[in-house]
Amino acid sequence: MASTLLSPSPLNLPNSSSSSSSSSNYSIENKTIAAVNDNSRYWRRRRTTRIAAKASEKEEGKSDDAPAFNPFGFVTDNPSSRSAIQLPENPAEDGNVGQMLYRIEDKGKDYGSYIKSGKLRWFVRETGLPDSRNGTIVFLHGAPTQSYSYRVVMSQLSDYGFHCFAPDWIGFGFSDKPQPGYGFDYTEKEFHEEFDKLLDVLGIKSPFFLVVQGFLVGSYGLTWALKNPSRLSKLAILNSPLTVSSPIPGLFQQLRIPFFGEFTSQNAIMAERFIEAGSPYVLKLEKADVYRLPYLASSGPGFALLEAARKANFKDISSQVAAGFASGSWDKPVLVAWGILDKYLPQSVAEEFQKGNPNSVKLKLIEGAGHMPQEDWPEKVVEALRVFF
Repeated sequence: MASTLLSPSPLNLPNSSSSSSSSSNYSIENKTIAAVNDNSRYWRRRRTTRIAAKASEKEEGKSDDAPAFNPFGFVTDNPSSRSAIQLPENPAEDGNVGQMLYRIEDKGKDYGSYIKSGKLRWFVRETGLPDSRNGTIVFLHGAPTQSYSYRVVMSQLSDYGFHCFAPDWIGFGFSDKPQPGYGFDYTEKEFHEEFDKLLDVLGIKSPFFLVVQGFLVGSYGLTWALKNPSRLSKLAILNSPLTVSSPIPGLFQQLRIPFFGEFTSQNAIMAERFIEAGSPYVLKLEKADVYRLPYLASSGPGFALLEAARKANFKDISSQVAAGFASGSWDKPVLVAWGILDKYLPQSVAEEFQKGNPNSVKLKLIEGAGHMPQEDWPEKVVEALRVFF
């Protein structure tokens, strides 16, 4: 999967006045990704249409030497993408970037509000009541996504008597995205410090339940837990790098390459691409809009992600996590709820982690879910968390 992200396929642009052979000679070197980003939804739909058409031709015994249309290196082995044909009669109906922003700017803020903590403003989702009988759960997302992924899980768990919070990390989602060097430099230490301040502002009392998922800032949620075990009652981990053998997705490798990283960070559809590439499913357009919105609205989220990725030592963090939660180092209950169709992190990562501390770590495999089980199959995540907590 990393090779898919690192090596975009040739770009074939439609041209009614040219033959199919001359059209196929266009490459991503000839037409920049930036020229296509303004109509990203159009290209996304054209891609899925092309895939379905080629599948149909294959069934009929036809052949075509030209590569499938795949300008951004999207995952092409996603079964559901083959039937996700959503080509409008008039592709221009999606409008320009300004029109897209106006159409989606109020989306995705379910259960959320802005909370000032020190000099920074967090966007925090909250469900349930402070006096909920079963306690408080804090949900932490990974990069390059946002707390929106937990909206269904939070809503349903509050019905079971839990008080739920899910912040967008600083630099992500709808939270502040300060320029590096001006009060926040996107280091692990700073993420921890600001998270401590937010917990105080929200009045979250210890011990509470913590749920963590994903790469980079998701991993920082785990290293925060290792430094604050007394503040936690139980810990639940959804798909996250947990061992030194955990692969690093191509996106984070790209971000660390000089100049190419700057280019990659400004891809407005980066988050939805990342989610789909790690999942067996294609996001519905109304969901993709929300994950795209921060990156479409400004350059801030992209550069925040770029800075955080370049300052992170992924292997060292995974080593800290593996050692910190091993037998003799950690004795509080841990649930690893793992989407077994994750295309970034194999099931063996979860199994290896569980073997490191079998007395404290319980492994729950979630069939039908990929890298973000809370988005792919929230009902199964809710059931696993409800039983565990």
